Amino acid sequence: MTQQNSSSQKNSLRVYIGSSIFFIYIILSVLFFGPLVILCAFFPFSFRYRLANVWPVTIMFMARICCGLKHEVEGLENLPKDQAFIVLSKHQSAWETLALRLFLPMQTTVLKKSLTQIPIGGWALSLLKPIAIDREKPRAALRTLTEQGIARLKEGLVVIIYPEGTRAAPGEDKKFNIGGAMLAQKSGYPVIPLAHNAGDFWPRYSF
Repeated sequence: MTQQNSSSQKNSLRVYIGSSIFFIYIILSVLFFGPLVILCAFFPFSFRYRLANVWPVTIMFMARICCGLKHEVEGLENLPKDQAFIVLSKHQSAWETLALRLFLPMQTTVLKKSLTQIPIGGWALSLLKPIAIDREKPRAALRTLTEQGIARLKEGLVVIIYPEGTRAAPGEDKKFNIGGAMLAQKSGYPVIPLAHNAGDFWPRYSF
């Protein structure tokens, strides 16, 4: 073990302070935007969606200001222009669950049902037409994914699926669940694979 020099100590302190401010902002912003979305429960979905999307915009802004976290997107020209589609994305971080809302069309996400039961944030999330599945009941979950997935695609929403089912560290291999492939086969909608390296900068269970 070597002693940190003063420059690296200053950098570590800066990162720690910035991450602390960012973490506090996430909590406070959920308490602000969550009730706003809930209060708009009787407004059209498109309005609720646009309102809710302000939140990830502010999160990405604060991540850049507080933590120096920037991103660059490539390949948007490959997205279908005239129809909905299915996105099969790597899942390494909390980053992609927010950032994909910024550069992909109006969308819904396949997620675990328990997330929609979290007070305030989860209640607001449940108003954004998520495809909420119960992982403890695989057959029912697969049926929910295909039935609701087809319905959402027909509404014109992009369906985002994390086929690994849970976050995986960069380079870690996890078995892909069959749900995304089955939805594509049954619906006939195109599939867009999406890769990123968010796990290198915002790993799971990290500060």
